[in-house]
Amino acid sequence: MDVLGEALLDYQAENYTEDIKTYLTIKNSLEEEKDILPLPYLFRTFEKMPYLEKEALKLCHGKVLDIGCGGGSHSLYLQNKGMRVTALDSSEGAIRTCQLRGVKNYVHSKITDFKDHRYDTLLLLMNGIGIAGSLKGLNILFKHLKSLLNMGGQIILDSSDIIYMFDAETDGGHWLPFDGSYYGEVKFRMEYKKIEGAPFDWLYIDYNTLQGVSLEHNFNCELVSQGDHYDYLARITSK
Repeated sequence: MDVLGEALLDYQAENYTEDIKTYLTIKNSLEEEKDILPLPYLFRTFEKMPYLEKEALKLCHGKVLDIGCGGGSHSLYLQNKGMRVTALDSSEGAIRTCQLRGVKNYVHSKITDFKDHRYDTLLLLMNGIGIAGSLKGLNILFKHLKSLLNMGGQIILDSSDIIYMFDAETDGGHWLPFDGSYYGEVKFRMEYKKIEGAPFDWLYIDYNTLQGVSLEHNFNCELVSQGDHYDYLARITSK
């Protein structure tokens, strides 16, 4: 079910009655972390965007692919600045929302199915890198993203280190899973009204791990800025 798309289209049609409920399950936990994703937040203007998002948009140049564009707020901002931007999302409702909001260039596709195009900036905001699902998936995704980059191109992304979600020990460390997996690999699902989405794999990656994976793919990884709660903005470029 297209939970995100249904919610976006409702808000666009001024039929806003409730928000998206999100559920996150970390490694070795039987409990879901519940949260709310407010629909107005997905339609925010540049002035209301978090600092890291504003900085990310300022770094964009050339031909831009907005991966996981959602309601199209980032694409619209760049488009209004006169930049060549294409909004891409696997949600049909999200792309329809982008159309209704005035985004000129859009693609309904999974990023891994999108080929034969090249860009100067690949933009993955709101932890868009999470679509990799796992560190193994990130290696696969990086190989594909490299095929979409022009010479001298860049990947702009934000993410979070979710170490704070694990129990702290007396020495200041954290109790992490010992099954060989990465602690930032989680299960995520969404609900909206009576629509329940299926659980899917999602990735939160700390900066040091992101930097290490980037180097394995012959990328330079730069820490651009850090947020107030384990979040950060990174810029990745080919060596």
